[in-house]
Amino acid sequence: MAHTRQDVTFKSEGLNCKGWLYLPAEDQGQEKPAIVMAHGFSAVKEMHLPNFAEKFTDAGFVVLVFDYRYTGEGEGEPRQHVIPTEQHKDYRNAITWISQHPEVDEERIGIWGSSYSGGHVLHIAAIDRRVKAVVSQVPLVNGWKNAQRLMRPDVMVNFINDLNKYRKSRYNGGEVQHVAVVAPEGEPSALPTPDSYEWFTITGDTIAPNWRNEVTLETMESFLEYNPAGLIEIISPTPLLMVVAENDVLTPTDLAIEAFGKAREPKELAIIPGGHFDAYTEPGLSYSATPAVEWFKKYLKNKKEQGAEKMGV
Repeated sequence: MAHTRQDVTFKSEGLNCKGWLYLPAEDQGQEKPAIVMAHGFSAVKEMHLPNFAEKFTDAGFVVLVFDYRYTGEGEGEPRQHVIPTEQHKDYRNAITWISQHPEVDEERIGIWGSSYSGGHVLHIAAIDRRVKAVVSQVPLVNGWKNAQRLMRPDVMVNFINDLNKYRKSRYNGGEVQHVAVVAPEGEPSALPTPDSYEWFTITGDTIAPNWRNEVTLETMESFLEYNPAGLIEIISPTPLLMVVAENDVLTPTDLAIEAFGKAREPKELAIIPGGHFDAYTEPGLSYSATPAVEWFKKYLKNKKEQGAEKMGV
């Protein structure tokens, strides 16, 4: 199905977020369901999000893909400041913005997130009832537990001591400090797995030149205290699809499945082959995007639209 993509800007907390608005070519001028989506930890929209947005738009959805404040094309200082509570505000402001678009039915808005934003959408779906369906892909569900999997206990103790020193430095007017998002094995980084280094490095070099391999050190404080699945049991009655990779070592598979078990119906778990980053491109994309498309169709399309699709109209 043909579609158009246009550059858009919307305000979030007084600063500009920039993104892409995808519009189906068919049924122009008519209200349609919409999906809001943004990327994970430090990532920018160019990092394979169009792969998903195009599939959603071709299925008849209006789609907004955006960069948060402080990253990518989003405004704000300090750069590379990845704070979940701030990114939640950006998601919710994006929902407000798209709900006013003339081709969007504000009663049929869904949200999609992956990795860190897979956690964001769990939190937002629990507290924002404007959301009528949610897809959480390879999500981070608990920052502290996740960090314990990625760091040896002694390394984690030293890391927390460094964060405490930095808190004192910030309090006394010290300069903003950063840490690498990824680095070769053995060097300090926020995401210390070999597949993270490979994916971010290659993707940044090839299709996302405005991605920056750093985050503020304060970002890591927020990472440790972030518990996006803490409210997962109150997402219901909003329908939840969780897409989990069977060999995820970055946001461990078992932690996501454990969190899913605490959610209430309606919910569905899709376990897909491969690791954390395989979901973004083929062949893994077909495994991750297909159930997401069907989930949004099931819960955001009205009965008339569903009937027309079954008849091939």
